[in-house]
Amino acid sequence: MGLLYAFPVSLDEKDFVEIKDQTITLKTYGLPYIFWGYAFAALMVILFMFLAIKAPVLKLVELGDETDATLGYALLAFIASLPISILSVFFFEKRILKTGNIVSMQYRIFGLKVFSESFTPAIDQPYFVSPYLSSPNVARMKGGEEAQGFQNKGYYVLWLHTQDGKRIQLDRHSRKVDLDKLKNLLELVV
Repeated sequence: MGLLYAFPVSLDEKDFVEIKDQTITLKTYGLPYIFWGYAFAALMVILFMFLAIKAPVLKLVELGDETDATLGYALLAFIASLPISILSVFFFEKRILKTGNIVSMQYRIFGLKVFSESFTPAIDQPYFVSPYLSSPNVARMKGGEEAQGFQNKGYYVLWLHTQDGKRIQLDRHSRKVDLDKLKNLLELVV
C-alpha cells in the first residue's frame, strides 16, 4: 500500500508529521483527487444498479417464500455495502508512531483504529532500505533507446529489524531518497 498511501518525508508537512512528548507520528496522505472522480463514477453506477433492481427485488421479497426473501435482503445488503467499502478505501489511513524504543503501526478507517501492532527495534541498525524488483527486466536486458521507457524500475522497501530478529515492512516507495528521508524522520526521536 506504500505506493498508493505515501508517508511524509520532512518536518515541514505539519498536517502529516507531529512531534509531541517524545513521540513522532507520521500519517499517510490521502489519495489524489483523480481517484475521487473514479469513486464518484463507481458510486453513480451502484446508484443506477440499485434503482434498476429495487422494484423487482422488493416484489420478490414481498411475494416470495422465505428463501426468496432472504436472497432479496442479502442482495440489498450487498448493494448497500458497496458504497461503504469504496469509501473505506478513500478514508484509509496508516500511521507510524515512534515513542522512545517502541515503533507502532496503526491502520485506521474513517479515523477509527482497526488494527495496531508494536515492535521494539533492534539496537544495531534498526532501519534499512532495500530494492525490490518482482519481475525480470526484459526491456533492460534487450537494451536500446526504444525500450528505455518500458524498463521495470521496481521499488524500494523500508524495513524495520526488531530485537527478536523479525523483519517488518514499514513502507515502500518508488524513490529510495524518500524512504531514506522517512528513515531519518524515525531516527529523530530516541
